[in-house]
Amino acid sequence: MRLSNNLLYQNSVNKMLDGQQGVANAQERVTTGKKYLSTAESPAAYSQAALFTNKIQTNEQYTKNINQLNGRLETEESILQSINTTIQAARDLAISAGNGAMSNDDLKAKASELAELQKSLVSLMNSQSEDGKYIFSGYQDSTQTYSFNSGSGKYEYQGDQGQHSVTIAKGVDVKSSDNGFTTFEKVDARLNVASNSGTPAGGITSGTVYVKNQADFDKFHQANYDLSPTAAVADNSYQVEVLAGVNPGDPDTYTITHADGTPLNPAVTGEYTDEPIEFAGMEFKLAGAAPGTFDFTLEKPGKENVLNTMQNLITGLNSGLNGDALHDALADSLVQLQRASEQVVFTQAGLGARMIVVERVTDSNMALDINNKASKSDIVEVDMAQAISDLTKQETSLQASQATFGRLAKLSLFDYL
Repeated sequence: MRLSNNLLYQNSVNKMLDGQQGVANAQERVTTGKKYLSTAESPAAYSQAALFTNKIQTNEQYTKNINQLNGRLETEESILQSINTTIQAARDLAISAGNGAMSNDDLKAKASELAELQKSLVSLMNSQSEDGKYIFSGYQDSTQTYSFNSGSGKYEYQGDQGQHSVTIAKGVDVKSSDNGFTTFEKVDARLNVASNSGTPAGGITSGTVYVKNQADFDKFHQANYDLSPTAAVADNSYQVEVLAGVNPGDPDTYTITHADGTPLNPAVTGEYTDEPIEFAGMEFKLAGAAPGTFDFTLEKPGKENVLNTMQNLITGLNSGLNGDALHDALADSLVQLQRASEQVVFTQAGLGARMIVVERVTDSNMALDINNKASKSDIVEVDMAQAISDLTKQETSLQASQATFGRLAKLSLFDYL
């Protein structure tokens, strides 16, 4: 009988202890919000949750990258806008300098204004990020983007053609910068002749050639310039030959051919008078008498950054240029400033496209982050309503065990008789 009583007592105690543990576990689930209190309860669930945790942490890093990238792109966008505004202001000054009523002092005043704009432009093109890196220097971002070479009198690009990238999602890298080579160095210089004074010979004692109609000259230059690396200067040279009239009283004539005498197709010829000769957008002013020749050469196509375009114009305005020489210097600057502006706008367009990509990836990452967190929550986070219900059941069960034990503990042998 004593053995039976002891066994009954021990079973009751064990049930109460189990009930207390059940209540404690249920309370911990409610308090912590965790579905499982240890890995042993569900190794598979913990493994899946760990995968989602990695995805969530990776997405958090992508978010940090995106925030950093947005800051860089917005900074560059602002700088490029300021650069373009400055270029347009310089172009307006160049246009106003073409006013025929301008005196030398007026032109020098324009040059001073241009010099101030150039200083502003140098500062903008040498802009640095918040961490001191030069924005437009490519991979060489510890090196100042542009510096002035006093020997050549030119502003020289010191960076490279690299572009930094930032990863903002799996398999998605976005360029975080634009280098100065692409943005400022790839500006086509105005097509022109190699020398305005040419080479006179024979009865032609001097002469000049200036481009007056840029569109017509560009067509001629593009159709006839030999870009072959093996081409000689003569291959891109032409000759105006002035011939005396065949008979007394006949007017003098001129013909324009290749430098070696090969005729152009169609042939170019006309009457030579005191008036300038016009051909393919060029104007020739010759001095002397027939017979004689005037040779000229097409200039090799090239590139020119906006700082040197402005430098050349500043030098020209300060040197007292006038007439055709002034017109030519202004034509150089107007064409090249416009092309420099277009190149900056082109870079801005690419920048804007990248910003759109970042915006779309940001939305995608946010949606993915929500899904990952929800999936992880389903695996390891407790259903609070269910957890509270389980806690209530555990408490009720424990209370029942305690009440039963209390009654059994009071029983004696006489209760069974």
